Amino acid sequence: MSDNYKDWPLKMPFVLWGYRTSIRIASEATPYYLVYGMEAVQPIVLDVPSLRILLESQVPEADWVQARYDSLDLLDERRLNALYQVQLYQKRIERAFINKKVKPRKIKEGDLVLKSVRALLPVDPRGKFKPNWAGPYLVTRILIGGAVPLTDLDGNDFSNPTNLDQLKKYYP
Repeated sequence: MSDNYKDWPLKMPFVLWGYRTSIRIASEATPYYLVYGMEAVQPIVLDVPSLRILLESQVPEADWVQARYDSLDLLDERRLNALYQVQLYQKRIERAFINKKVKPRKIKEGDLVLKSVRALLPVDPRGKFKPNWAGPYLVTRILIGGAVPLTDLDGNDFSNPTNLDQLKKYYP
C-alpha cells in the first residue's frame, strides 16, 4: 500500500481497520464484534447505502435502543462461544503440530533411570567423547512439579532432587 517508507503512518489506520473487521479463524468472529457487540459499518457503506443502513435509519429510536440492548444481552454468549472456538482451535493445532515429537516419559517410583550430564567441567580430556548420561540411579519418589530425589545403587541419597526432564528410563 505504501509508495515509500515515509508514508506508512498515514496507512496505519486503514490496516488496523482491516485487522479489526476481518473474521479470525480461531474465534470465528471479528475483534470489533467481540469488543462492541455489533459488526462495524464499513466506510463505503455510508456513501453507498446498504439495506442494513436503510433499515436502521427508518427504525424509531426506541426500537433501535431495545434491539441494541437485546444484542448486548447476547454478547456474553457470543464471547463465550468465541472462547470455546479458540480453545478448540488450539487443541487442533496442538494435535497437528506441537505434540508430534513429544514422547511421554513413563517413569514411576522404583524405576532405574539415567541422569543427563549437563555440568560444564573446565577441561574434560575426553572432549566430545565424554558421556552424556550418568547412572543408573533409583527413583525413590516423585514430588509435585516433576522433582525426583535419586538414590544410587549403593543406597546413597543425592542432596538435590532432579527434574523429570533430565531423566530417561534405564533398561538393564
